[in-house]
Amino acid sequence: MPAARSSASRRTVLRGAAVAPVAGLGLAACSAPGGGASADATPTAPVDLGAESEVTKGGAKLYREHNVVVSRSADGALKAYSTICTHAGCPINKLQGTTLVCPCHGSEFDAVTGKVARSPATEPLNELPVKAANGRLVAGPGA
Repeated sequence: MPAARSSASRRTVLRGAAVAPVAGLGLAACSAPGGGASADATPTAPVDLGAESEVTKGGAKLYREHNVVVSRSADGALKAYSTICTHAGCPINKLQGTTLVCPCHGSEFDAVTGKVARSPATEPLNELPVKAANGRLVAGPGA
Protein backbone atom coordinates (compact mmCIF):
# COMPACT_ATOMS: atom_id res chain seq x y z
CA MET A 1 0.00 0.00 0.00
CA PRO A 2 2.70 2.55 0.73
CA ALA A 3 3.94 2.18 -2.87
CA ALA A 4 0.55 3.18 -4.24
CA ARG A 5 0.46 6.29 -2.03
CA SER A 6 3.91 7.49 -3.02
CA SER A 7 3.09 6.87 -6.69
CA ALA A 8 -0.05 9.02 -6.37
CA SER A 9 1.95 11.69 -4.56
CA ARG A 10 4.54 11.73 -7.33
CA ARG A 11 1.78 12.07 -9.94
CA THR A 12 0.27 14.96 -8.03
CA VAL A 13 3.63 16.69 -7.77
CA LEU A 14 4.36 16.12 -11.46
CA ARG A 15 0.95 17.46 -12.47
CA GLY A 16 1.52 20.53 -10.35
CA ALA A 17 4.94 21.05 -11.92
CA ALA A 18 3.44 20.72 -15.40
CA VAL A 19 0.67 23.25 -14.68
CA ALA A 20 2.92 25.89 -13.07
CA PRO A 21 4.65 26.99 -16.32
CA VAL A 22 1.28 27.23 -18.10
CA ALA A 23 -0.08 29.44 -15.33
CA GLY A 24 3.02 31.61 -15.65
CA LEU A 25 2.29 32.08 -19.36
CA GLY A 26 -1.13 33.45 -18.50
CA LEU A 27 0.46 36.04 -16.25
CA ALA A 28 3.05 36.91 -18.87
CA ALA A 29 0.31 37.48 -21.44
CA CYS A 30 -1.14 40.22 -19.25
CA SER A 31 2.13 42.02 -18.70
CA ALA A 32 3.43 44.71 -20.95
CA PRO A 33 5.71 43.81 -23.84
CA GLY A 34 9.37 44.54 -23.34
CA GLY A 35 9.61 43.86 -19.63
CA GLY A 36 6.49 45.25 -18.05
CA ALA A 37 5.97 48.95 -18.62
CA SER A 38 3.80 50.56 -16.01
CA ALA A 39 2.22 53.91 -15.36
CA ASP A 40 5.74 55.01 -14.33
CA ALA A 41 6.61 54.99 -18.05
CA THR A 42 4.73 58.27 -18.54
CA PRO A 43 6.54 61.60 -18.16
CA THR A 44 7.54 62.51 -14.61
CA ALA A 45 8.72 65.97 -15.67
CA PRO A 46 7.71 68.37 -18.46
CA VAL A 47 8.51 66.92 -21.90
CA ASP A 48 8.79 68.91 -25.12
CA LEU A 49 6.69 66.97 -27.64
CA GLY A 50 7.30 69.12 -30.69
CA ALA A 51 5.54 71.76 -32.72
CA GLU A 52 2.10 72.79 -31.53
CA SER A 53 0.92 72.75 -35.16
CA GLU A 54 1.30 68.92 -35.25
CA VAL A 55 -2.02 68.54 -33.42
CA THR A 56 -4.86 69.83 -35.59
CA LYS A 57 -8.28 70.98 -34.36
CA GLY A 58 -10.51 67.94 -33.91
CA GLY A 59 -7.49 65.62 -34.13
CA ALA A 60 -4.95 63.84 -31.98
CA LYS A 61 -1.29 62.87 -32.18
CA LEU A 62 0.38 59.90 -30.50
CA TYR A 63 3.87 60.46 -29.09
CA ARG A 64 4.96 56.82 -28.65
CA GLU A 65 8.42 57.62 -27.34
CA HIS A 66 6.89 59.55 -24.42
CA ASN A 67 3.74 57.39 -23.91
CA VAL A 68 1.54 60.46 -24.42
CA VAL A 69 -1.35 61.35 -26.70
CA VAL A 70 -2.39 64.97 -27.25
CA SER A 71 -5.72 66.00 -28.74
CA ARG A 72 -7.16 69.36 -29.71
CA SER A 73 -10.89 69.99 -29.56
CA ALA A 74 -12.75 71.91 -32.26
CA ASP A 75 -12.43 75.06 -30.11
CA GLY A 76 -8.65 74.61 -29.84
CA ALA A 77 -8.41 73.29 -26.24
CA LEU A 78 -5.57 70.81 -25.68
CA LYS A 79 -5.82 67.58 -23.66
CA ALA A 80 -3.09 65.03 -22.97
CA TYR A 81 -3.28 61.50 -21.61
CA SER A 82 -0.85 58.77 -20.68
CA THR A 83 -0.92 56.00 -23.28
CA ILE A 84 -0.21 53.27 -20.75
CA CYS A 85 -3.29 51.03 -20.89
CA THR A 86 -5.18 50.94 -17.60
CA HIS A 87 -6.03 47.26 -18.11
CA ALA A 88 -2.61 45.59 -18.08
CA GLY A 89 -0.06 48.38 -18.29
CA CYS A 90 0.83 47.93 -21.95
CA PRO A 91 2.07 50.95 -23.91
CA ILE A 92 -0.53 51.84 -26.54
CA ASN A 93 1.11 52.14 -29.94
CA LYS A 94 -1.76 52.73 -32.37
CA LEU A 95 -3.96 55.75 -33.02
CA GLN A 96 -6.82 55.48 -35.54
CA GLY A 97 -8.36 58.92 -35.96
CA THR A 98 -8.94 59.80 -32.31
CA THR A 99 -9.17 56.20 -31.05
CA LEU A 100 -6.22 54.62 -29.25
CA VAL A 101 -5.89 50.84 -29.64
CA CYS A 102 -3.93 48.76 -27.13
CA PRO A 103 -1.90 45.95 -28.76
CA CYS A 104 -2.13 43.58 -25.78
CA HIS A 105 -5.85 42.87 -25.38
CA GLY A 106 -7.62 45.24 -27.78
CA SER A 107 -8.81 47.87 -25.31
CA GLU A 108 -9.71 51.12 -27.03
CA PHE A 109 -9.74 54.64 -25.63
CA ASP A 110 -11.03 58.00 -26.86
CA ALA A 111 -7.94 60.22 -27.26
CA VAL A 112 -10.08 63.35 -26.75
CA THR A 113 -11.65 62.33 -23.42
CA GLY A 114 -9.42 59.48 -22.21
CA LYS A 115 -12.53 57.34 -21.68
CA VAL A 116 -12.70 53.63 -22.42
CA ALA A 117 -14.33 52.96 -25.79
CA ARG A 118 -13.87 49.16 -25.75
CA SER A 119 -13.08 46.71 -22.96
CA PRO A 120 -11.38 44.83 -21.36
CA ALA A 121 -10.11 48.10 -19.82
CA THR A 122 -12.61 49.67 -17.43
CA GLU A 123 -10.67 52.71 -16.19
CA PRO A 124 -10.00 55.84 -18.29
CA LEU A 125 -6.49 56.91 -19.24
CA ASN A 126 -4.62 59.12 -16.81
CA GLU A 127 -4.83 62.78 -17.81
CA LEU A 128 -1.59 64.75 -17.99
CA PRO A 129 -1.02 68.49 -17.88
CA VAL A 130 -0.31 69.96 -21.32
CA LYS A 131 0.36 73.45 -22.62
CA ALA A 132 1.51 75.25 -25.71
CA ALA A 133 4.46 77.59 -25.18
CA ASN A 134 6.36 79.43 -27.91
CA GLY A 135 4.80 77.23 -30.59
CA ARG A 136 5.83 74.00 -28.79
CA LEU A 137 3.75 71.40 -26.94
CA VAL A 138 4.87 70.52 -23.43
CA ALA A 139 3.25 67.70 -21.43
CA GLY A 140 3.76 66.10 -18.06
CA PRO A 141 3.90 67.27 -14.44
CA GLY A 142 4.85 70.92 -14.22
CA ALA A 143 3.72 71.65 -17.78
